[in-house]
Amino acid sequence: MGVPLPQSVSGTGSRQWASSLFSRQALFAVPAVHSFEQELMPVQPLAQLIRFARRNSPFYRELYSDLPDDVTRLTDLPVVPQADFWRANAPHDNRLLTAPLEEAVVFRSGGTTGSPKFSYYTRTEWREFTTAFGAGMVSAGLRPGHRVADLFYAGDLYASFSFVLDSLHRAPVANVRLPIGGAAPWQSTAATLEEFSVQVVAGTPTTLCSLAERLTDAGRTLPDVELLFFGGECLFGDQLPLLRSAFPNAEPRSLGYASVDAGLLGEAVGGGDPRVHRAFTPYTVVEILHDEADQLVDDNGVPGRLVVTDLRRRLMPVLRYPAGDRAEWVDRDAGIFRILGRAQEGVRVGPVSLHTQDVLDVVAAADAFGEVTGLQLVVRRLDGRDGLTLRIAIADPKADHEALGESVVAAVLAQRPLYASATAAAHVNALNVEWVRYADLAVNARSGKLIRVVDERPHS
Repeated sequence: MGVPLPQSVSGTGSRQWASSLFSRQALFAVPAVHSFEQELMPVQPLAQLIRFARRNSPFYRELYSDLPDDVTRLTDLPVVPQADFWRANAPHDNRLLTAPLEEAVVFRSGGTTGSPKFSYYTRTEWREFTTAFGAGMVSAGLRPGHRVADLFYAGDLYASFSFVLDSLHRAPVANVRLPIGGAAPWQSTAATLEEFSVQVVAGTPTTLCSLAERLTDAGRTLPDVELLFFGGECLFGDQLPLLRSAFPNAEPRSLGYASVDAGLLGEAVGGGDPRVHRAFTPYTVVEILHDEADQLVDDNGVPGRLVVTDLRRRLMPVLRYPAGDRAEWVDRDAGIFRILGRAQEGVRVGPVSLHTQDVLDVVAAADAFGEVTGLQLVVRRLDGRDGLTLRIAIADPKADHEALGESVVAAVLAQRPLYASATAAAHVNALNVEWVRYADLAVNARSGKLIRVVDERPHS
């Protein structure tokens, strides 16, 4: 649920419960720990999962049509082409799913209004997903009896609120869950946090910082909060002073790494770098592939594209699926990796995610006279906020292209209205256009290929 980035932060550790009412855990007759393993189905053998996908999913049947019948190794499979994957995964005439859509929970997985993307889980798959992630929250710092406020967003097919709440429900340690949501008025949110002496607040960095700003402006602090569980976007160093001003005793930590489309990716690992996660073995297989070829990166410290295979999902199989992030191994043998930012398949700007191909398609449609010769998505950070710049190559960058620029920006915002909403709420900087010649576009130093996403934010 996030792409956390590095920052050395400190906290106060565990604190005693402020109210004896909530400290009498025995009153509730809830065990402090339970075994989550019993709730998980056995992992499917890879060869069996491949056969199942080929037999029941028209998309995978076509993708693997040139492969022998007895494929047993993951590296014998091609990496899933994301554009084809999502085209096959339409609500009507779906060619990706392995069964009719008769029993599932459906979530929106990014995309524009003109190209929505949906992810599907059966109730068993969702239970297993949240059970495993809930266990990973213990690595993030969740402790028996913690009172946790869920400030993630709900509704409109967003997954994060339900995902975090269900993961807490199925975590192997007892906890008190407060499903507040990210859209509640800040005054009522703050009042609930105070009334229940909440120790853990979970939300996107944008939500956490917005609440912190309100509290600081009102001259209030919440000293009982020990942990700020963040996910869904990057956490940057310039946000820490604001968080500390409102939550003076809280330590920001990644609550774990997952996405609604790719599923389980990594559980949090202790230490000073919240980008570091451990693969959810044996439930998923994480691979890091070289940028210019689908070849495995085996050495530590070598950046590449992160690809995931889920060994449990059957309704919507995920086999060598690009997670959309770049990463490097910290300890390959132990399955520990560091997230390095977004890959070419997508971009995250504050709380807003965009698929690169969607933006390319929108800009192409808005370019009525075929003036655009190239496009890059450039992410920058200014005044404590992320912002997206469309770097557009054109024959004469010095000419007046105001009309085309306005048309392109309007088209992107119309297809991704969440960006406009986030701008109005001062969560991100306004979308803008930068005109260049094609030769000025950034390219890969080795291959000379055009780089679609240029991330200029301070990642270290």
